[in-house]
Amino acid sequence: MSVVVVNAGIGNLGAIPNMLKRLGVAARITGDPREIAAASKVILPGVGAFDAAMRSLGELGLIDVLNNKALVQRVPVLGVCLGMELLAGESEEGGLPGLGWIAGRVVRFQFDGIDPAPRVPHMGWNYVRPTTAGRLFHDLGDSPRFYFAHSFHVVCDDQADVAGLTKYGYPFASAVQHQNIAGIQFHPEKSHRFGLKVFENFLAGGADA
Repeated sequence: MSVVVVNAGIGNLGAIPNMLKRLGVAARITGDPREIAAASKVILPGVGAFDAAMRSLGELGLIDVLNNKALVQRVPVLGVCLGMELLAGESEEGGLPGLGWIAGRVVRFQFDGIDPAPRVPHMGWNYVRPTTAGRLFHDLGDSPRFYFAHSFHVVCDDQADVAGLTKYGYPFASAVQHQNIAGIQFHPEKSHRFGLKVFENFLAGGADA
């Protein structure tokens, strides 16, 4: 198994390979399109702003190779935090198009009519309720807890793509999955045994798991 963690200069990446090492997997951090092209599984992490991330992917020449891996070769891809948001087609945070692998858009938390309104960003531990029988949350029970740090979230056009829901003022999609493409809004690398299990499940899954 060849696992790459995409390095587009949009996050602190070291914690993810360290966690995968605990599972016996030596993941490679890389921004080299040739190494990404050879991978059997791809993890796309990120923190920061949507447009800056998409611009960085474009400048590094990674969008075409990522499209090929996800849409043509159909290798398993996991977007983490901002990486999940990049899977959507557009974002209120910017004007550049996203990857468009998940039909939907990214919106900022809006708590009109909710009193007291939760603080933004949503930061800290919260529960995820799995909504599909997919592999991501296998053997994690009904309400596993994960660490979140974000101000925006994905709204899917097709509810069948929602793999997990979290309530923060209102329920939002905290995990998505469409065939070989998955995304998680939380930080598994900061979520202890729950995050480790999500990584284990992702690594164990096939193209449509």
